[in-house]
Amino acid sequence: MMHSGLPAPAGAGRTLTLSILLVMLAACGSKDAVQVIPPAPVGVVEVAPAEVPIRVEYVGETAGVRDVEVRARVSGILLKQTYTEGQPVEAGQVLFEIDPEPYKAALDQARGGLAQAQAVLNKTKADRERMVPLYERGVVSRRDYDETVAAHESAVANVQTAKARVREAELNLEYTRVTAPIGGVASKVAQSEGSLISAGGNSGLLTTISQFDPLYVNFSYSEQDRLNLERMLREGALKVADDQPLQARIRLSDGSIYAGTGRVNFSDNRVDSRTGTIRARAIFDNGDGALLPGQFVRVILELGSMDGLIQVPERAIAQSQSERLVMVVNENNEVTPRPVKLGYASEGKVVVTSGLAPGDRVVVDGLIKARPGSKVAPTVIGAAGAEAPAAAEAPAAAR
Repeated sequence: MMHSGLPAPAGAGRTLTLSILLVMLAACGSKDAVQVIPPAPVGVVEVAPAEVPIRVEYVGETAGVRDVEVRARVSGILLKQTYTEGQPVEAGQVLFEIDPEPYKAALDQARGGLAQAQAVLNKTKADRERMVPLYERGVVSRRDYDETVAAHESAVANVQTAKARVREAELNLEYTRVTAPIGGVASKVAQSEGSLISAGGNSGLLTTISQFDPLYVNFSYSEQDRLNLERMLREGALKVADDQPLQARIRLSDGSIYAGTGRVNFSDNRVDSRTGTIRARAIFDNGDGALLPGQFVRVILELGSMDGLIQVPERAIAQSQSERLVMVVNENNEVTPRPVKLGYASEGKVVVTSGLAPGDRVVVDGLIKARPGSKVAPTVIGAAGAEAPAAAEAPAAAR
């Protein structure tokens, strides 16, 4: 297209100049806005030494105080089950009935044998009473006398044997009514009604009764934990209650804490060479039956307390390749990274064994905004040492 060569209108030139000036002013304003961004607000805690309860936590498994197998003591046909599976039973309660008829017949036979033996005894006793005065007067020989006395003594022995057979038959008849040896909760039936039960075989197992009030919790702790505890006690760093058993609590699989508090009542006197651990056991009241044998739980042991420890919330800890860091705000409100070493941790708090001093302000909230060297607007949300101390537990690596 050919240009006409006519000059542009004067108004068009002024409009272009004004547009360029507006763009330049907008750019300058944007640059100034970036430079005046205010410091990022963060929440900090002021650390201070405090007395911290110390706890350790281990994996445990619940177990009944007594688990008893209920077995048939005589063979026969299982006629009847007289209890409800999974329900409490009392000691001495009848659980099963085995066909008693063969044992009633055996008892009658044993009683008949006893009557015969008793009749023989009565006769030999009378013979002996007649023989004694005759022998003393020399009417009968010594041989006849000895035979009469021996027959009487044999009859006495036979009566004793017959009485034992009667008692055995009575016991066998009683054993056809299988009773609970202990009180507890009965498990499912191992043999159905109508089955042939053998007292000496695997079919003799009828059910199992578990007594779980109180309840045991079995667990193991490492040899290193034992050495650490002994060292802290020897140095006096750990304060413990005198003449009181070690207290224990349970954390259930859903994370909740069991209401009852137990005590450690057993610790083995040897180390398992295969695992390097020591077996131990705690006992808990379980009157309401809230705990069942075979549950996997976390056993929390209250060891005592240590004074002068510094704690920070776990969310204040940052990971930097090979070390752990916290962000500390100095007196100029500048963020400084501080390498720290960690100790016990529990319930959202962790003990800092080195790297912090009393009065340091550690960033807890807004950690992502607290870049090293940047200025922040800190708000103190609490003094870590002044809060109600959370009990600390041994770190996972130590366990």
